[in-house]
Amino acid sequence: MNQSLDKNNSSRSSRTSSDGPGILWLFILIGVLGAAMIFSAGLGYIEISPKEIVQIIAAQLGRNLPDSIDASYPFVIMEVRLPRIFTAVLVGGGLAVAGCIFQSLLQNPLADPYTLGISSGAAFGASIAILLLIVGITLPAPLVIPSFAFAGALLTLLAVFSLAAPSTRLSSNSLILSGIIVSAILSAGISLIKFLADEQVNAIIFWLMGSFIGKDWSDVLLLAVLVMPSTVILMLFAREMDIMTFGDRTSESLGIDTGRVRRFVLIIASLSTSGCVAVSGIIGFVGLIVPHFVRMILGPSNRLLIPCSFLCGCLLLLGADTVTRVMLPTEIPIGVLTALIGGPLFCYIFRKTQLQRWR
Repeated sequence: MNQSLDKNNSSRSSRTSSDGPGILWLFILIGVLGAAMIFSAGLGYIEISPKEIVQIIAAQLGRNLPDSIDASYPFVIMEVRLPRIFTAVLVGGGLAVAGCIFQSLLQNPLADPYTLGISSGAAFGASIAILLLIVGITLPAPLVIPSFAFAGALLTLLAVFSLAAPSTRLSSNSLILSGIIVSAILSAGISLIKFLADEQVNAIIFWLMGSFIGKDWSDVLLLAVLVMPSTVILMLFAREMDIMTFGDRTSESLGIDTGRVRRFVLIIASLSTSGCVAVSGIIGFVGLIVPHFVRMILGPSNRLLIPCSFLCGCLLLLGADTVTRVMLPTEIPIGVLTALIGGPLFCYIFRKTQLQRWR
């Protein structure tokens, strides 16, 4: 008995020591993200110093605003820049965590939140909503597009599950193939909607390219309600997902219902993804690139991989949005910029995977 206790204590201490560098990375990323958000909020046509930004935020919490600060600055920070920054941060974190989950469960480094066709489903739903607004049907525009996108994503997930699993078991290959099939069908549907939109097709195209222009606190609230709880729930299943990487037979011998866990975790990750797509449009490669490189640094343990992927996704999309908002002569859709960055990296990951397979 003493030997078993010693063995448990040693394994616990070794796990704690191995988690040490990862926890340090976690705190570093939190600090860097906070500093990056303040720095980004000060950039733009009107430059505002970090000290003034902190004073403006403190004034919102009840403190007096110094007379030296211009009266327009609080509106610029609180109503224009911070909602957009928080939207970019939450979308980046949500997509990165979903990508981490998809890669872990499907055992495929090329998997991302769009592998199961979630993006195509959300885009199809949003395109229908935009088409209804174009033809003159009276609908609450700020709510109808996210609602239709969300519904499209959920229906797509249901279709993928129904196609992939006549039984209760879900294999990685069947899920990926089902997602590809459903995505192809939905892409054709989106093309049909573009044709029906005729001269006003630009509204659909602009949404499909992804953007954070005009985001407000209602968008931040929607993302916070979907992304943050989903991330916490997924972190609670980190141990089960780590065990499932050894195969279904090993997982089931340890008492894990792999089919039920895989289905539940994929649903939660897809809910988070659909919320991100509903608010921002299609932003690719974040869920593919971020988890892959975080895994290269911290290893495959989801216990640290999920929160660190969340923070790195926040930083990546915040940086990309700051570049397109401040540094480029003309603001381009954020989805275009992430595709330009992620495309070459995707080629690198694919090539590396192929070389490892043939060795």
